[in-house]
Amino acid sequence: QLQLVESGGGLVQPGESLRLSCAVSGFTLDYYVIAWFRQAPGKEREGISCISTSDGSAYYEDHAKGRFTISRDNAKNTVYLQMYSLQPEDTAVYYCAAAGLQGMLFYSDCDGYRMDYWGKGTLVTVSS
Repeated sequence: QLQLVESGGGLVQPGESLRLSCAVSGFTLDYYVIAWFRQAPGKEREGISCISTSDGSAYYEDHAKGRFTISRDNAKNTVYLQMYSLQPEDTAVYYCAAAGLQGMLFYSDCDGYRMDYWGKGTLVTVSS
């Protein structure tokens, strides 16, 4: 059974960093797109970043560029989201999701509606 489990969330102060992990089980990270999303209280889900597990190419939404970095470790079947300079507006439940990917990664491959598998999320709270 395919499973994605997020971890690494918690309470941090503004300006601090945090690294989230998305551990994948039930399949090997060969030809997939893994994406990170978040949903803040009372707001719609928004995309953050996505990565091709085959070649490591990635896309970032504008709000994540320069502050968030996505990476993967296929040997560990894990995708990471490193977050820097966190602010209160980054407070949200963070989810990872996966979908099969053949060939090059395109921005449209990262859309939430394309994802087939979702984790249950990890809460990130940024507060002083």
